[in-house]
Amino acid sequence: MMIMNNPNIESTMPSSRVAVLKREDITSAAKNFRFDRHLPKWTVIVEGRELPARPLILRAAGVLPNDPTNSHQAIAILKEHGFEVRYQGNPLPHEERKVPSKPSVDEIIRRLQARFKGAPSLLEEWEREHRIEKDRL
Repeated sequence: MMIMNNPNIESTMPSSRVAVLKREDITSAAKNFRFDRHLPKWTVIVEGRELPARPLILRAAGVLPNDPTNSHQAIAILKEHGFEVRYQGNPLPHEERKVPSKPSVDEIIRRLQARFKGAPSLLEEWEREHRIEKDRL
């Protein structure tokens, strides 16, 4: 069993023939693809047809069904090529890139004020102690 959260364990990579697939290869394989079994959890829509994701990728690459490419790798390849991917027949929500917006100067100032609000700063404490010490002399 492969542990995905452990960075020390190398995950298997899709075979070289699968890794170099192009969108045209997948579309071409889908035209003549027949799958008589129950659809698996992961499927893809190609030219209006819902097809099993991993078997389609393996057929497009011309590799055997026991190829080390797993379903998640097949899904990643299909997403990279812009295909609609489904899990248990339901479309996946579009993954939007989370690009952090640049805050305005006013927002930065507000955040800094909120961050340092409350306890006196180290500089203020040093100045206060310095004044007290100076007054003693």
